[in-house]
Parts: sequence; C-alpha cells; structure tokens
Amino acid sequence: MMTVLPLAKIGKLLNRPQYVEEATYQFLLHVQNLMDRETGLWFHGWNYEGRHNFARARWARGNSWLTMVIPDFLELVDLPEGNAVRRYLITVLDAQIAALAECQDDSGLWHTLLDDPHSYLEASATAGFAYGILKAVRKRYVGQHYAGVAEKAIRGIVQNISPQGELLQTSFGTGMGSDLDFYRPDPAYLDALRSGDGDPLSDGVSTQVLLSRAPRWRGAE
Repeated sequence: MMTVLPLAKIGKLLNRPQYVEEATYQFLLHVQNLMDRETGLWFHGWNYEGRHNFARARWARGNSWLTMVIPDFLELVDLPEGNAVRRYLITVLDAQIAALAECQDDSGLWHTLLDDPHSYLEASATAGFAYGILKAVRKRYVGQHYAGVAEKAIRGIVQNISPQGELLQTSFGTGMGSDLDFYRPDPAYLDALRSGDGDPLSDGVSTQVLLSRAPRWRGAE
C-alpha cells in the first residue's frame, strides 16, 4: 500500500498511464488479499506461498494506510463518478470506516489490534484514521456522520501531545507477526514520535481542524 500512491503519482507526473494502471492493479490485489470480509478491517499481511494472513492481525497502523491512501488515490487519478474501480474502492473504504467507528475507544484512540481492547492504544494510527476519514468526508466519498469519528480521534490525539510537541503513545515500526501476542508488547515498548514527523496530520484539512479546535479539546474532560 505504501508504494501504490507514489507509483500513481510518478505515472501522472511523467505521463506514464501504464504506471497508474499498475498502481490500480496493485490496489485491487491488496483488497483481494488483505481485506477481512467479515469485519471490513484489514489484515497486516499476506503470504503467497502459504496462502494465509500470518497471525490474521487487524493491525491499526496498517489499516490506517488504507484509510489515508484511498482518498488520496481517488483524488489523484480523478476517475469519473461511475467508474467501477472508483465505486469499488469507495465501498471498501466505507466498510472499513464503519468498522473503525465500532471499535474506537472512548478516548478517541484505537487499539494497536483494532478488535482487541486489551492491546495498547496507539496514537499514530489514530492520526492516520483521522486524516483519512476527514478527507473522505470532505470529498463526499463517505457520509458526513463519520466526521464525528474523526473529530473524536483528534481530541484523543491532542491529549497525547507532550509540551515538547511529541506525539506520545506511539509504537516503533512493527514487522509481520506470526501470532497476536507479537503485537502485545510491554507498554515500555512505546516510543515518542515528534509531532510533524508523521504524514497523517500534514493535510490542510486535518491540520486546520486540529489547530482551530485544539485549545477547546485539550481542556475537555
């Protein structure tokens, strides 16, 4: 998923439609192999040799890439409203956001294993979800009622920004786990990510919402 958008951007920049077509194909392969049809969430990875999803982990940060990239990809390639790929990806995005709304923690954050409330809360994935949902609402890919999910997420993010501007409650990079316990490390494993280092909040919409409402949110109980 992390290469799909750059490949499409290169194709648009260099006028190489075959690159955009390959990016679209790779996107559809991701949906085929990673989407959990039962929940609408996504698994962390896929093994072509064993034909399995490793630990079947519905890992938050991996899911957040989908939430961010579908709106960005659709905006970039600018497919007609009736285009089959556009309609399909919007359906996939809507299913995921509906599932995310169901498993969001009261704090506004999501757990690193989205469907496991005993796994730790993770802020960088939450930032990605907030960005993607806000953009999807703004572009009218999904319903306006999901804006509340994103705003609740941003309230949670604000509560996890240190006085030094660091985004707290953020884990290190996570490789592919063979079992779910791999994703449940000791809380001391959590690191601090300096705000501004992460891409999810760089979009104008998300940033403006965060800056305009942060004082009120930080004071909210």
